[in-house]
Amino acid sequence: MVEILSAGPVDADATLLLAHGAGAGMETPFLAQIADLLAERRVRVARFEFGYMAAQRHGGKRRPPPKAETLTGEYRAAVDAVHAAGVSGRLAIGGKSMGGRVASLIADELRQSGKVHGLVCLGYPFHPPGMPEKTRTVHLVALGCPALIVQGERDPFGSRQEVAGYDLAATIQLSWIGDGDHDLGPRGASGFTRKGNLAAAADAIAAFLREMR
Repeated sequence: MVEILSAGPVDADATLLLAHGAGAGMETPFLAQIADLLAERRVRVARFEFGYMAAQRHGGKRRPPPKAETLTGEYRAAVDAVHAAGVSGRLAIGGKSMGGRVASLIADELRQSGKVHGLVCLGYPFHPPGMPEKTRTVHLVALGCPALIVQGERDPFGSRQEVAGYDLAATIQLSWIGDGDHDLGPRGASGFTRKGNLAAAADAIAAFLREMR
């Protein structure tokens, strides 16, 4: 059984299903803050955990995350669980870092089946830190599902300068967060704030979901 954490109005025009990153679960401050900010913008947010992370949270041994490709079945199960519980408005899928990558692997399939209308990635892991040659973009070249990637300008998993050189599908929108790292946090002297950056991310997501068809 998939455990779902929900926030936001039950009569929202859109619901966003979010998975966590590789090393932290669905109750992280980052995801909790994003969920709260989106709820303020009348977006329904559902969060879930992959099995390896749920086991850790319930007292199991800490283990390395599985490969993203092996988690697609669990993500499909979470989509089915949200639909079974009743989706408010149109459904988009996504997540933080690895969670967004897993969602991106099945976004076209689920859109074609009518279960999903969009994709939202928060800090997409375009490549491992320090290894820009190992890109994770092959499936993004021809992505048909409307997508939004919210990325910090200096994210070590894919900076603004690096991503500018990638061949990405025209369906992908990029929202760049000022001086943001992988958690969208800026440096102290940058002129940006974490609060402001998270609000900017929530604004971009809410606008994308309003336009999603």
